[in-house]
Amino acid sequence: MKELQHLNKYFFKYKWQLIIGILITIVSKIFLLFTPELIGSSIDVVNDYIQGVITDKAVVKKELLINILYIIGAALITGILTFFMRQTIINVSRYIEFDLKNEIYQHYQKLSLKFYKNNRTGDLMNRISEDVGRVRMYVGPAIMYSINTITLFVISIGFMYKQAPSLTLYTIIPLPILSFIIYKLSKEIHRRSTIVQEYLSHLSSSTQETFSGISIIKAYGLEDQTSNNFNELSQTSKQKQLNLVKINAFFFPMMILLIGISNLIVIYIGGLQYINGEITLGVITKFIIYVNMLTWPVATVGWVTSIVQQAEASQKRINEFLNITPEIKNTILEPSKITGNIEFKNVHFTYSDTNIEALKGISFILEQGKSLAIIGKTGSGKSTILDLIGRLYDIDSGELLIDNTPIDKLNLTSLRDSIGYVPQDAFLFSDTINNNIKFGKEDATEDEVIQAAKYAQVHKNIMGFSKGYNTILGERGITLSGGQKQRVSIARAIIKDPKILLLDDSLSAVDTETEEKILKHLNNLAKDKTTIIVSHRVSSAKNADKIIVLDKGKIVQSGSHESLLNVDGFYKHLYLKQLSETSSTNN
Repeated sequence: MKELQHLNKYFFKYKWQLIIGILITIVSKIFLLFTPELIGSSIDVVNDYIQGVITDKAVVKKELLINILYIIGAALITGILTFFMRQTIINVSRYIEFDLKNEIYQHYQKLSLKFYKNNRTGDLMNRISEDVGRVRMYVGPAIMYSINTITLFVISIGFMYKQAPSLTLYTIIPLPILSFIIYKLSKEIHRRSTIVQEYLSHLSSSTQETFSGISIIKAYGLEDQTSNNFNELSQTSKQKQLNLVKINAFFFPMMILLIGISNLIVIYIGGLQYINGEITLGVITKFIIYVNMLTWPVATVGWVTSIVQQAEASQKRINEFLNITPEIKNTILEPSKITGNIEFKNVHFTYSDTNIEALKGISFILEQGKSLAIIGKTGSGKSTILDLIGRLYDIDSGELLIDNTPIDKLNLTSLRDSIGYVPQDAFLFSDTINNNIKFGKEDATEDEVIQAAKYAQVHKNIMGFSKGYNTILGERGITLSGGQKQRVSIARAIIKDPKILLLDDSLSAVDTETEEKILKHLNNLAKDKTTIIVSHRVSSAKNADKIIVLDKGKIVQSGSHESLLNVDGFYKHLYLKQLSETSSTNN
């Protein structure tokens, strides 16, 4: 149970609820165990009357009536206490489930992009849902039934030993056998539980990817192939589940068998002792009731063991991610004031997962309020520069300064709050268009949302929908076209009113006319903002204060639009090529 030690902090957090729940459990079982004593006493009274020890029938009736009332009272008290026991211990399990899910979710948000490149979304979801669900069973039902079982065993065995020591010892003979069986089966349950959870993650990942890429699957007519792959994975997962169920199926019959053996021992040995006058008939009755009262608790030993082993396997998978140290750390607790001066000094950066050297000695200065356009071929390192400014990655060598301060010496929250980022592949949430734009500014007014949409040239499109700004978008914004998604994303960045505006080829899906209008508004809005535009189009870059051209991670050209056109190089060739294409399109 080493992995489950991670939960100790939550047990300490809710210690008083757990302590109260445990005390209630113990008291409820004490009242429950009054019943065998009262029934045994009643049997002895009747037996004494039959044998003539007691001759007054009224005395017998009175004794039986009192015992019946006590039994009913004990049952009522036990029922009430059991209710409160569940209200404390089971509620605590839900609190811990809530806290653990939040802990995992918060940790997920701290992990770097590299982590998400190496792990599938379905697996992440399975660990925060299925695995946490199995852990909850451990911190709730497993603990509750364990306390039940231990309490019943200790008290009932104590009562039994006090009345018939030798018979008690005979009765518990099957217990060592039970312990050995539990030990052997638990190890196998743990192994098979781990495999089951892994395959559940594979199923979740496969399902998530299928639904996310359903348009591609349909476009290529891959429905049958996808279905066959899923069926094959499902069959394998089913077989792993059955393997776990088969090993679990050993427990309950084995427990019942051992209880049955204990009953036989009580009847045989107890009968011999009764004949010899060593014990009364009531004692045998008590023992039989005690043994049968232990049937369910003993049977739950197997169930609880299975729960604990499955929880251990699930918590191990959870801990694998919780033990990952975030690569990007916020070491500065005090808020940092960001104005927008950016400087790269001989910056080198290599993606550790692919070993691709994206930037090789990049150096440039961008003053606050100025604009920079970055042009280059695919894979030249353009987007990497934006990722480094947002500190999604840390540089390998050189210096990246924001307002003359090393970027890792700035408060990470302050830095990212000061940045408005528009990616090429705009991500929109499955929410209203209004809320997607307000993602940039949660407390934005309706007028601010509309104005931002107008600046992004998407207001008319939105008003064309039947529900306007209250239109619910499909997953990842699939309801909108590529250009509309980009423009909603631009509106989101505009409404944030950031100090630094980063546009990563975010106008690639809009036509030239719309592009000109958006850029015109952005130029007016960004007069006091530091703006970086990554683009494949010269039309998006030409109005920037400075333009740099990247090739294979190096700056090969730098200057203004006019100065670069006077040099025979990549920028001029790209300009002439796109000018020719525009002329051909217009003709």
